[in-house]
Amino acid sequence: MPPRSRLTGRLTSSPLPRLTGRFARPLLPRRTVRLKLTLLYGALFLISGAALLTVTYLLVLHANGSLSGVQPAPGGGRPREGETAGPAAPVPPPQGRSGESVRDILPGPARELMELQRDALLHDLLVQSAIALALMSMISIALGWVVAGRILRPLRTVIAAARDISATSLHRRLALEGPSDELKELGDTFDGLLGRLESSFEAQRRFVANASHELRTPLARQRTLGQLALSDPDADVASLRAAHERILAAGAQQERLIEALLTLARGNAGIEVRRPFDLGRLAQEVVTARRADAERWLVTLRCSPSAAVAAGHRPLAERLVVNLVDNALRHNEPHGWVEVAVAEGPGRAVLTVANSGPVVPPGAVDQMFQPFQRLGDPRTNRDGLGLGLSIVQAIAVAHDATLGVEARPEGGLVFTVGFPHPPAHGAGPVSHRRGAR
Repeated sequence: MPPRSRLTGRLTSSPLPRLTGRFARPLLPRRTVRLKLTLLYGALFLISGAALLTVTYLLVLHANGSLSGVQPAPGGGRPREGETAGPAAPVPPPQGRSGESVRDILPGPARELMELQRDALLHDLLVQSAIALALMSMISIALGWVVAGRILRPLRTVIAAARDISATSLHRRLALEGPSDELKELGDTFDGLLGRLESSFEAQRRFVANASHELRTPLARQRTLGQLALSDPDADVASLRAAHERILAAGAQQERLIEALLTLARGNAGIEVRRPFDLGRLAQEVVTARRADAERWLVTLRCSPSAAVAAGHRPLAERLVVNLVDNALRHNEPHGWVEVAVAEGPGRAVLTVANSGPVVPPGAVDQMFQPFQRLGDPRTNRDGLGLGLSIVQAIAVAHDATLGVEARPEGGLVFTVGFPHPPAHGAGPVSHRRGAR
């Protein structure tokens, strides 16, 4: 390496610039919002003050008449010989040509003296104004720092609370006091966010606890059945077959529960791509597939669909209809009925599922949408998992659909789901295939 390049490489790799930057960085103020507001206040005051002083200076500079209107009296203003001092009589202005000012008719020395006085006055005005502007700018910066700190005090409260609040202290609230301004609105919005997060975390905890309990039940049943079959010394082929069939039934229940949990999680995740599909045809397919179950449970299943195009995810919408029909069949009475109807509504395709059955208390309607909540006697639920209506609600929310439920006074429920139409209703192809994506 040549000597020059070696020297350059040493200077480049020297730690001096890094040390200088490391020590100089803490000396610079942190660019906070308070500092930015203070500098903004100071800059605005400096600009407005400089503009005001500039206008004042220009006005004084062009005020020729007021600066040159003072005229010396005859004889220098002193009393003549033989006259007593007293109030001087008004001296008429000197007569000159039209268009000439007093300054133009004065002799040269007097004119030069007036120019010097005028320049001295303008210089003093400029210097004193600059000093006053500098002092007031410093005062405005100090006042701006104080005012910005008082304005941003609620924001610091929000920042401190956001740092302290964790998943175990979501019950805390800011409860900002003061006028109803943007910062107060920010605090109220943050409190609302904390409330929603607390409700979501609490629902998640309950869901995890209930899911763990529901998954533990079939596992414990399988283990018990297997232990009983192995501990029986007189077990034969028939008893072992019966035990294995019961174990397989418990496993099937566990599979259905896991599938329901996955469907619920998928519904809560939302929908990325929405395609049009015929809701009436979908409801007719579901009702046709459930005819055998309705006959087995001695329930009359009727369907009156009409062509109604909806936008969304057809498999998830099919799961919603299946869960509503299954819920209406399970929570029914012998020789009852279930009616499924689809019609066009204002901007929506409306699905209605009504059924007969036991009387549902009005206060228990909202409870039905909670996971693992079963109304009435659990023995009459006909192998329900307690997740059907939770999945219905999650799928409805994912489709931006309206979901309503009403308890019939004579018994049973009426569910109403309104799916939104596609953006260009009737313009695109309608999906009729089962499982279309």
